[in-house]
Amino acid sequence: MSENAQKLYYPPEALVKNAAVPGMEAYQALVKQAEEDYEGYWANHARKLLDWHKPFSTVLDESDAPFFKWFADGELNVSYNCLDRQVNNGLGDKVAIIFEGDDGKVSKVTYKELLGKVCKMANALKSVGVKCGDRVVIYLPMSVEGIVAMQACARIGATHSVVFGGFSAQSLRDRLESSGAVALITSDGQFRGGKALPLKPIADEALSMGGCEAVKNVLVVKRTGGEVTMVAGRDQWVEEVMAQQPDTCEPEWVGAEHPLFLLYTSGSTGKPKGVQHSSGGYLLQAVLSMQYTFDIKPDDVFWCTADIGWVTGHTYIAYGPLASGATQVVFEGVPTYPDAGRFWQMIQNHKVSIFYTAPTAIRSLIKAADANEKVHPKNYDLSSLRIMGSVGEPINPAAWEWYHENVGGGRCPIVDTFWQTETGAHMITPMPGATPLLPGSCTLPFPGIQATVVDETGTEVPWGQGGILVVKRPWPSMIRTVWGDPERFKSSYYPADFQGKLYLAGDGAIRDAETGYFTITGRIDDVLNVSGHRMGTMEIESALVAHEKVAEAAVVGRPDDTTGEAIVAFVVLKGPRPTGDEAVATIKELAAWVGKEIGPIAKPKDIRFGENLPKTRSGKIMRRLLRQLAKGEEITQDTSTLENPAILDQLKG
Repeated sequence: MSENAQKLYYPPEALVKNAAVPGMEAYQALVKQAEEDYEGYWANHARKLLDWHKPFSTVLDESDAPFFKWFADGELNVSYNCLDRQVNNGLGDKVAIIFEGDDGKVSKVTYKELLGKVCKMANALKSVGVKCGDRVVIYLPMSVEGIVAMQACARIGATHSVVFGGFSAQSLRDRLESSGAVALITSDGQFRGGKALPLKPIADEALSMGGCEAVKNVLVVKRTGGEVTMVAGRDQWVEEVMAQQPDTCEPEWVGAEHPLFLLYTSGSTGKPKGVQHSSGGYLLQAVLSMQYTFDIKPDDVFWCTADIGWVTGHTYIAYGPLASGATQVVFEGVPTYPDAGRFWQMIQNHKVSIFYTAPTAIRSLIKAADANEKVHPKNYDLSSLRIMGSVGEPINPAAWEWYHENVGGGRCPIVDTFWQTETGAHMITPMPGATPLLPGSCTLPFPGIQATVVDETGTEVPWGQGGILVVKRPWPSMIRTVWGDPERFKSSYYPADFQGKLYLAGDGAIRDAETGYFTITGRIDDVLNVSGHRMGTMEIESALVAHEKVAEAAVVGRPDDTTGEAIVAFVVLKGPRPTGDEAVATIKELAAWVGKEIGPIAKPKDIRFGENLPKTRSGKIMRRLLRQLAKGEEITQDTSTLENPAILDQLKG
């Protein structure tokens, strides 16, 4: 690790003073509390942070491990905890959501107004026959309506499954079929980057493919005004159905283990996995992490830039902020429209104090600021910021430093959060008023989470030695099962290799020999074995991005007769894409740089340049496609979810 990366950044004194976790002693005290009385620790939080219709008497039920249950005999309603509770506590007139459209138009919704909208939507769903326990698929853009739809399902005890608005008809069909959904909520279209894109025609195509016969009703939101076909007896405009409904709806009180939502993730087999989450345990950690990780205060303006189609948009848009009584920004558009200063402009305009975004977005905005001085964050008033966050993948030290210095003015702690769709909430993350920060490291486990690093036999490895990241004890917001496939749940997350006792995160990690800080080294399947040396792709990517010419990099392995695996790097430079002699010289320069930073064994065998990397519309790099390109295979899978399919041709090599 470079000298720069080893520098620790300490929390500002003013923040420590008023923090939910004020200083490392306070953090260690919480960790000790959880270790000494694990069930008592979580039970106290559950009683304090949630309103229960029927109190629970059992905390953790391990009798059917690994199908753990939390607070199983308690009853509550998630929507009630997010909305009615705030109104009852006198926050009815507080702004819940500041919505900014792609076109820059801003509207605000108070808690009282949001509750009214959710009740009308809940009644609309009931009017078309949706009952407690039914599944409803939501295929909507980033919008207030998307959050209303999720909350309305929770209100009546229907289990929602949100499908990202950038997914194809085939992906939507697969999720409708797998979940057995009885209804679909969609929109005529969505605005992204100044363009109106269709959604309803894609939904129609999905429904026509077969396998979705259980879907009897389609409710359609008007957003773009685009031409759509409405199927008589099946399709209705949401606004028209809601207009006929009262704005009150008694919440359905459900058991704490009642499935709140299913969220499908890509499986290594290609068949998506329906990750099932509970109601009580999930909401508990959504609220607790808002307090501990984001140190949420009544006057904060919170902004998570994720899409509701991903778990980050569930926990830190649709549920956590609302259950905390916070004011949050919800954004329809993309960070680069009308220019790459959009995020900074919005932070300035809405006085955002907590900003949570992805390393991919940060790196693309670094590149944009280098190319165009006008969109550099220094040109905006970002003084309202007090805490910043990073989510989705490990953030490389160079991007961390830039984010800290240029966006946070060197004064805002960065909470680099490690968690997954399956974990429901933060697992390893700094506490902004306690943890000294190390760029590139997610630091220490969330209080109550018992994470460690083991070898292939499940034996803990010494600090300073890389291995497999696992969690030793179940936690409230964890995945309950894979929908319709309990065996897949067991084999994926509680493998027999570990006697079914350790939760397998699927990531490699290393703990710093001195601090015990965790650094995620990449997915286990992204750990390369080159001439017998195990190396995380993240480590090589970080080295490449630390070079002054590199904006972004993704590294994959390909089979190699000599070394077992060869390293292939896909690189986006800050300047134009090089060709000819210039490309050859740059390849040599970067290979030598990686050799110097990590060691000769880590030098990429193949470096390819592109103007961008293949990404989904949410900014996630499609590494599976890069692996196919590296092997010289034809791309056969659906690329309609890519924001930039043409990039694949550039990267063929």
